[in-house]
Amino acid sequence: MASQAPPIDRSPVRRLLDGAAAFLRAAWSRRWFRRLSYLALAGLLALVALVLFVSRGLPSVDTLRTYEAPLPTNVRGNDGRPVHTYARERRVELSYAEYPRTLVNAFLAAEDRTFFEHGGVDYPGIVAAFISNLRNDGRPIGASTITQQVAKNLLLTNEVSYIRKAKEAILAYRIEDALSKEQILELYLNGIPLGRRSFGVQAAARAYFNKDVDELALHEAAFLSILPKAPETYGRARNRERAIARRNWVLSEMERNGFVTPAQASEARAQPLGLTAVQQAQSDPVGGYFVEEVRRQLIGEFGENSEDGPFSVYAGGLWVRTSLDTRIQEHAQAALRDGLLRYARGRGWSGPIKQIEVTSDEWLQPLIGTNIALDHEDWRAAVAIERAGNAWRIGFANGEEGTLPAANAQMPPVGQGGTAFAAIKPGDVIAVAPAGGDVFTLRNVPRVSGGFVAEEPATGRILAMQGGFDSRIQSFNRATQALRQPGSTIKPIVYSAALMRGMTPASIIVDGPFCVYQGARLGNKCFRNFDGGGSGPKTMRWGLEQSRNLMTVRTAAQIGMRHVVDVMKRMGVGTYDPYLAMSLGAGETTVARMVNAFAILANQGRGDEPTVVDFVQDRRGKVIFPKQWRPCEGCVARDWNGKAMPRPPSGQKQVIDPMTAFQMVHITEGVIQRGTATTLRELNRPIFGKTGTTTGPTDVWFIGGTPQIVAGLYIGYDQPTNLGGVQGGTFAAPIFKQFAAKAYEGMEPMPFRAPPGIRWVRVDRGSGRPVTGVWPSLTEPKPAVIWEAFKPQTEARRAPRRAGPAAQATPGAATKAAAPKRVERQSESDFLQREGGIY
Repeated sequence: MASQAPPIDRSPVRRLLDGAAAFLRAAWSRRWFRRLSYLALAGLLALVALVLFVSRGLPSVDTLRTYEAPLPTNVRGNDGRPVHTYARERRVELSYAEYPRTLVNAFLAAEDRTFFEHGGVDYPGIVAAFISNLRNDGRPIGASTITQQVAKNLLLTNEVSYIRKAKEAILAYRIEDALSKEQILELYLNGIPLGRRSFGVQAAARAYFNKDVDELALHEAAFLSILPKAPETYGRARNRERAIARRNWVLSEMERNGFVTPAQASEARAQPLGLTAVQQAQSDPVGGYFVEEVRRQLIGEFGENSEDGPFSVYAGGLWVRTSLDTRIQEHAQAALRDGLLRYARGRGWSGPIKQIEVTSDEWLQPLIGTNIALDHEDWRAAVAIERAGNAWRIGFANGEEGTLPAANAQMPPVGQGGTAFAAIKPGDVIAVAPAGGDVFTLRNVPRVSGGFVAEEPATGRILAMQGGFDSRIQSFNRATQALRQPGSTIKPIVYSAALMRGMTPASIIVDGPFCVYQGARLGNKCFRNFDGGGSGPKTMRWGLEQSRNLMTVRTAAQIGMRHVVDVMKRMGVGTYDPYLAMSLGAGETTVARMVNAFAILANQGRGDEPTVVDFVQDRRGKVIFPKQWRPCEGCVARDWNGKAMPRPPSGQKQVIDPMTAFQMVHITEGVIQRGTATTLRELNRPIFGKTGTTTGPTDVWFIGGTPQIVAGLYIGYDQPTNLGGVQGGTFAAPIFKQFAAKAYEGMEPMPFRAPPGIRWVRVDRGSGRPVTGVWPSLTEPKPAVIWEAFKPQTEARRAPRRAGPAAQATPGAATKAAAPKRVERQSESDFLQREGGIY
């Protein structure tokens, strides 16, 4: 029989339990113990209730798994190069692996050296902070870990209270369970506010040192790590000593924790701060009006702030490819500015750009607040601070000061006597240019203004846009927002309507008095030409080349104004009532609309709304605009596959028939050769266009171009005022000429190609009648015989030319006319081959 195991001696355990029970019975009999127990239980219940109360309504940490920081929108030109950023804050997101270890260690030493050891809350630090707060009545100090700071920055508010600290602690535990330490650090380093409108370490590195994080030296990384405690304090010049002391403390902590060697820490402590000057956020000097138009359209499509949706302009992190050609934009900007300055030269000082309140000591912040700047040549925006004898003390937005002597401000104010120097008042924001040392010369920002637009006809993409002298002093975009009367630039649209109603370039129209009876109260309305006279029966071509008002209004009356305003509407010029005055440009429109209408003509009648945005990508690269966007397959192939060149899909529609569009382009080429814009002949390339001068004149226009680029502009005061003795052909056309001479450099001259169906007929330029026996000269600007473009079945039958304008033909043409048999032996195909074809 097996032996039984000896019983376990439980007497020591029983004795311990019995002793504890006896102690509790004895203690419970005492009143103070019972009260203490009740208090402990109440405290425990209160703590549980507090946790439940604080936890109620806390945001879910699951949002951090898919958290997307608000990022700025980046804008690029048509070549892919960055041109602008829409941002109210500096933000750049990096992955944790992209942050140098030295930088991470600096933040750990400064903010949370036990980060990789605790579970979200640093209890010893909390106890120390609690005791410190009991000893003072000021702002409570905390012992927040990096995890708690992430909870506060991303999930909570900046409320200063113990309740918020409790919420931080609870969320910190939840965050530690949901994310890895590296993910938490990535959120922290990308989102911590560090001053100078920068959020995140990469943005701060650019703001304070103009470097990327991988370029930072040890002492620079240590400086950035002190900023979370007081981001708007340590970055100021007056707090330099405090910043150095705090930075050196971080270096000592890094040394104590083994992050750097004593030698490295000692070398870094000897370095100066090396901060860059505060840089004022400014629009890009090239394309300020263009990028503002892009911003306006993006806000209309996606919204402005994060509350408006995930793709908002200031939080969505969009990547925007625009049609901006920075080279074309520079030439458009220079041409318009030079034209405005030429007009204003000799007319006096236009006055200050703006007036602000300043004192002799407080002037910098008011000036910065205006956000006014200049990028024309060496001009600078300054504020007049105070006058000392024969010189003004002036200040600039970077804190520098200078002087403006009376001798350098002698131009008279517009409409006043005296000098500009005497007219300047304290607080005037003025334009100046350096004159040597700290001495400056007054410059004049013209009061007259205008708008300029350049467009690619084949695609409708706007390549350049200038809405005034400078977008940072004149935010109103006159290219798209200024409604002006287009004057005679509307006439090609009127005559296009006539061509669509059966007229031809050779149709005869009387250039003579034309009156319309408007009723018993208003009586007759009589129209007149610019020069007041008339020339009798002339061809449509001649009437448009010479910009004859009477011929235009007579044509509009003949075909019916309803047809005219319908074509204006279809071409995007505007919606007008069918009054005859609209045929002479009385209806208001913008230069952008007029340029687009001419681009439709240049593109054989095809077009749509002009665009400034090619496509928009979200922060991950997915194209989200336009909605029907499709990539051009094969457009960027490395090698040719032997097939036809791929073409991107076009969304343009046929606005007017292509033959009408080409006929009008062919007619308005004559405006350049022998009409109101002959100054452009010197460009030596096929150009069409039309000048315009409104009544007064209050505005002068030119719109035209080539198959590659169509551009246009107007010049006028914002409040319509008589410009004096200027006209579209003598003032606006030369501005276009300056632009075109530069913009078309490197572009091969390209003729306008006729669409299928166009019939070419030799006609007498004066009468429009077909001729034979004489060949047109392709080099003379005013030949007696020209090639005219007709639609099928609209050209007249040819007849031998025997008299009249034939006597004015070129010598070569006269020789051919004198030897008709020889001419007959030369076939037209031989002539066309010799001349390189007719397009």
